[in-house]
Amino acid sequence: MKTEDQHSDEGAVRSVLRTFDLLALFTEHRRTWTIKDLTAAGGLAKTTVLRLVATCEQRGLLWTRPDGRITVGPGMLRWAQLANTAWQLPEPVRQVLRELALECRETVNLYVRSTAVLVCVAQQEGPRAIRHVGHVGDELPLGWGAAGRVLGGAEGASVSHGEPEPGASSVAAPVHDGEGRVLAALAVTGPSSRFGPGEVAAFTGAVTAAALRISQIGLGTRAE
Repeated sequence: MKTEDQHSDEGAVRSVLRTFDLLALFTEHRRTWTIKDLTAAGGLAKTTVLRLVATCEQRGLLWTRPDGRITVGPGMLRWAQLANTAWQLPEPVRQVLRELALECRETVNLYVRSTAVLVCVAQQEGPRAIRHVGHVGDELPLGWGAAGRVLGGAEGASVSHGEPEPGASSVAAPVHDGEGRVLAALAVTGPSSRFGPGEVAAFTGAVTAAALRISQIGLGTRAE
């Protein structure tokens, strides 16, 4: 039988998770919400949503505009600046990304694993007009795409077609730390029409070599 303290702890954890889920609804494509829409999207009772929003407002994480719509609060600026500083890559690593994008003529992304998802921490767009479009901070389910397979435990380079969306292909290779553990996944991504067998073979060699260079340089993030 659970004690009163155990029930209290579970309730506190549930509230924290609900808060994070609520904040996750705010994206670049959906920056403002009404309470009604938040309630429907979050699958929670209106009273719960009102309580969570009020708590987040107290900490500056959310803000109610004069028109009544809810958006991210000014307190987020501190966290955004902190994350940007903590995950700023050394210039030699960024140079590797630029060179790889020019060599493959496709968009280059660097991903790290965060629990059950992979997060893009750096990107260098390819030079072509039609190219893969993504953003730093984008998340993908672990195991999706070439980078997701690398971070999910695949050994060596990995190739994917049609993931994370139809018509997109990717080649990724692991970046290791000084102990040989997989630290990140370096990937080139673009339209599948440009990822035939010959291109994939060339991309695999280029990405693997670039990932090795980054492993030797070190990511040098200050997120420890």
